[in-house]
Amino acid sequence: MTGEANQLAQIKTEAAMLNLKPQGRLQKLWREIKKGKYLLIMAAPVIAYYIIFHYIPMYGVIIAFKSFSPTKGIWGSPFVGFRHFANFFGSYYAFRVIRNTILINFYHLLFGFPAPIILALLLNELRSKMFKKAVQTITYLPHFISAIVICGIVANFTSSTGLINDVIAAFGGQRESFLLKPEYFRTIYVSTGIWQGVGWGSIIYLAALSGIDPTLYEATAIDGAGKWRQFIHVTLPGIAPTIVILLILNIGKIMSEGFEKVILLYNQNIYETADIISSFVYRRGLIESDYSFSAAVGLFNSVVNLILISTANAVSRRVNETSLW
Repeated sequence: MTGEANQLAQIKTEAAMLNLKPQGRLQKLWREIKKGKYLLIMAAPVIAYYIIFHYIPMYGVIIAFKSFSPTKGIWGSPFVGFRHFANFFGSYYAFRVIRNTILINFYHLLFGFPAPIILALLLNELRSKMFKKAVQTITYLPHFISAIVICGIVANFTSSTGLINDVIAAFGGQRESFLLKPEYFRTIYVSTGIWQGVGWGSIIYLAALSGIDPTLYEATAIDGAGKWRQFIHVTLPGIAPTIVILLILNIGKIMSEGFEKVILLYNQNIYETADIISSFVYRRGLIESDYSFSAAVGLFNSVVNLILISTANAVSRRVNETSLW
């Protein structure tokens, strides 16, 4: 009887502890909130921005499965299932816009992603602080120029009477308008994107380089390592986590980059190489008012981006144990 009484008392105690657990968790959560209340206040506008402009609008994605009419509203519009998706994948434009989106962003990732890393490594080797600041200022400036201004400069430089054609004509070449030639668009887009973003992108890598312990370089120098071996064994491992994280983020945007520049630079003559998913959605959704069809295409684009970033994150976590989550 005594043993049964002890077991019963133990069960009651455990039950009481279980009943107190939620209250204890709430108290712990409240203490954490009070402890970091100023950080939460600072983060509140950002959190509100994402809730209002990114999460609440997700409700409207259901028009991708409806024949949406503004007069009937979202719930009043008839349900059509996957008809808009079938129409998109069955059209001539599907292969073209998917191909152009992948190629343009792949080229930008291939040539544009290493550019800030190389610039940061070169700047890190400079010993003249004045020259280093001058180079940084010059390379940072294009980032702060509006996309409209950038595209205006590009259009002027690549026109038949622009600076580039003046140089070509000076060497006896023929003038031509580069933005009317489909074969030149991707080169123009990628090269101007690198010019605009290389300086700003190097800031993160410079910060990562500044966090490397200088004694590691001294130790490798004592062992007889030159600059190249120091780069391989100290510099590269030191910035590798930063490179991996930014690469994952860039892979996640491979299907949705470049909307503004494409819209401002392209024209009907170069749709074959310049028309991407974002510009296609813009024309069908806003210009032609086919809201449901454009929502379906945009949803497809978002799902592909989610798959890409999740895959890249999983591969990175498995290979080098560096990941976003």
